Amino acid sequence: MQRIAPRITVDEKVRFGRPVIEGTRVPVDLVIGKLAGGMSIEEICEEYELTREDVLAALGYAANILAEEQVRALG
Repeated sequence: MQRIAPRITVDEKVRFGRPVIEGTRVPVDLVIGKLAGGMSIEEICEEYELTREDVLAALGYAANILAEEQVRALG
C-alpha cells in the first residue's frame, strides 16, 4: 500500500491499484461520481461508511490531478 495523498492510497491488490479512500475499498472516482450525480456528502458518508474528511480528501485529490493535467486546444 502506498499513500499518494492525504487519506488516499493505492495498492495493486485493492481495486486493481486504483486510488481508494485509505482503510477502505472505496475508489476515489466512485466518490466523485456520486457527488457529480447529486448525492450529498452526508449521503455518501452514510452509504459507504466514510467520514466527511474522506470525501473532502477525494475531492482534493481529484482537484490536484486536474490541476496537473495539461490540455491543448486543437485548432
